[in-house]
Amino acid sequence: MKVLVTGGAGYIGSITSTALEQAGHTPIVLDSLLKGRREFVRDRIFYEGDIADRALLRRIVAEHPDLDCTIHMAARIVVPESVERPYEYYRDNVAKSLELFDELRSLGKPRLVFSSSASVYALVDDFEVDETSPVAPASPYARTKRVMEMALEDISAGSDLRAIILRYFNPIGSDPDLTSGSYDREPTHVIGQLVLTARGLRDEFVITGTDHPTRDGTGIRDYIHVWDLARAHVCAVERFDDALAAIDAPSTIFNVGTGAGATVRELLAAFERVYGASVPTREAPPRPGDAVGAYANVNKAGDILGWRSALTLEDGIASALEWGKKREEVLGFE
Repeated sequence: MKVLVTGGAGYIGSITSTALEQAGHTPIVLDSLLKGRREFVRDRIFYEGDIADRALLRRIVAEHPDLDCTIHMAARIVVPESVERPYEYYRDNVAKSLELFDELRSLGKPRLVFSSSASVYALVDDFEVDETSPVAPASPYARTKRVMEMALEDISAGSDLRAIILRYFNPIGSDPDLTSGSYDREPTHVIGQLVLTARGLRDEFVITGTDHPTRDGTGIRDYIHVWDLARAHVCAVERFDDALAAIDAPSTIFNVGTGAGATVRELLAAFERVYGASVPTREAPPRPGDAVGAYANVNKAGDILGWRSALTLEDGIASALEWGKKREEVLGFE
């Protein structure tokens, strides 16, 4: 089948496109290249433009009338930046997405898989969350994701739009062939910072927040290998109609994680084991918008989508380290 992938030149979007291809599908990439990388598009069908450009969406559908589903990944995603620049986050993540949803619906392309985030969850005592756990997004970025979840729930209830919402936990690593990976020169995510420190491109790794109510005071996350995350999208696309029929609802939410949590100190220890050496560190207060964290209960995805993670935390760390060596070749910088 053909699948429109918005943000398909980005980190997760490009790797998901690879997973779609390996499963026998054809990704159609739509990306503004505001953040995405042209190198990640390679020889795929590609449209450079904005998700809110209705004329462009009409052109894409006219040229690919057999389009089966859309995976909507295009978004601004940096939590501290969202605190500083909330307007841009609400404009790009919310307002423009609404234009995309409405145009796809009017074009008769109602199947949508939406990239949401585990950052919408409220803090719970044991840190394990399922899809019915309370939500309390703590940053403008997280709130844009929750707003879009609610919008999709309402739009699908009142129209023929149908939505599968995937709440991502924390993706790490690269695709198996090391053709795509993290591309920011100064990554804000923890694994990217660890890799840069290990390679001598940063002086130290900063542990932000050490007095959280976790087992060692540092934030807790569910680190999922990005290849497992990409496979979850393939399952969502392939089982789209059956999944919604099983739930008997026009939209639904799935957690996409490993089912296990690791604190930042535990992640650091695992990283040092895989890397084979210690990493210089220092402690600092939490960043604006940082959440204590959570890890996923993934029973629903296993039962309905037939998906579970297959790769370990150590696999993801090793993949991230290998991509750190490769990305200069792919992108032209370390």
